[in-house]
Amino acid sequence: MASHEFARQIDGYGLTTADILYRMPDHPSILQEYVWQDYDLAPRFPELKRFLAFWEARLEGRLYRVTVAHKSLIGPAELSKVDGEFLLH
Repeated sequence: MASHEFARQIDGYGLTTADILYRMPDHPSILQEYVWQDYDLAPRFPELKRFLAFWEARLEGRLYRVTVAHKSLIGPAELSKVDGEFLLH
C-alpha cells in the first residue's frame, strides 16, 4: 500500500515551502520568521491559503511577507554532467 504522501504526489501535489515573516504582537517593529511546509497544488496553493487564512483569523502576529517555493517531486530525473573535481584534505 502506498503512503498518503505518495498518493498525493500522483494526484499532482508537490512539496511547498513558505517562508513567513510576521510582526511580533507585543513589538510590531520586530519581525519573526516561521517556515511552513506541506504538500500543495501549484499555482493556486489551496493548503497554504487555508493556513494563512487560519493565521489571520486566529493568531495575533500580522503577516509581513510570504515567500513560496514549490517542487514537484515526481518527474523526470535531473542529470547534469560534472566538468570538474575538487579535492579536500
